[in-house]
Amino acid sequence: MGLMDGKTVLATGATSGIGRAAARRMKEEGATVVALARDRTRASSQGFEAIECDLTSQASIRKAAANFLREHSKLDVLLLSAGVFLKDRSETVDGIEKTFAVNYLSHFLLANLVKDALVRGAPSRVIFVSSKYGGAKIDFDDLMLKKAKFSVMSSIPRTKLAEVLLMQELAEKWGPLGIKVNAIHPGLVAQTQLLVEVGGIWKFLTNFLGGTPEKGADTAVWLASTPEGGAMNGKLLEKRKPIPTPGQGSDPAARKRLWDESVKLAKLT
Repeated sequence: MGLMDGKTVLATGATSGIGRAAARRMKEEGATVVALARDRTRASSQGFEAIECDLTSQASIRKAAANFLREHSKLDVLLLSAGVFLKDRSETVDGIEKTFAVNYLSHFLLANLVKDALVRGAPSRVIFVSSKYGGAKIDFDDLMLKKAKFSVMSSIPRTKLAEVLLMQELAEKWGPLGIKVNAIHPGLVAQTQLLVEVGGIWKFLTNFLGGTPEKGADTAVWLASTPEGGAMNGKLLEKRKPIPTPGQGSDPAARKRLWDESVKLAKLT
């Protein structure tokens, strides 16, 4: 018997990299994996149930969540792994800066839309594939990066910080409902699709120094499948161990401000 027999997993980013490695491992442990993907054929070829979803569109996310809920009464694990690294600034159809929209706001919206299924699946687990965020700081007066110069370093770390703040907020709000929420720092992972557009030295160093997607996915799988992982809540983990969340990552006021701004941007009532 597998560690996840009878469990249902809903995953973003399951068609490549860490997300695919984690989802495959969960499937091997007996879980039914439902992948949200722009390319349903690509997701189905991995052996996953596939639901079409474009994470740059809030309408598409809402439709995908509704499709999932029609077919599945409960959800045991929500794996939030999708992400983009973009060279140039652009906006989604909803007017949201695209890196922030995909890496963070799409997951905020999706998690809230499937909350009731997570409650029905309790004890259930939400796992963010995030990252250490260094000295990153979220400028709440420039969330869409219209004033700051856009670059990988101005756009990516703040979304990882945002994921950590969201993880902490959900852990506090949903913990009493039987939903455990954590995030992982997977370390550098080679040969993923994330850096295809950015290229250059970023891609070279990541592929040269990075580990395998399977290694990067290990902590996520541990959180999803083991009793020890199920005991964690509100933590950022690396190699199965909690690590500090310095700066704004330990600031309740920043967490609350981000939540309030996200509710507005995602048009949640």
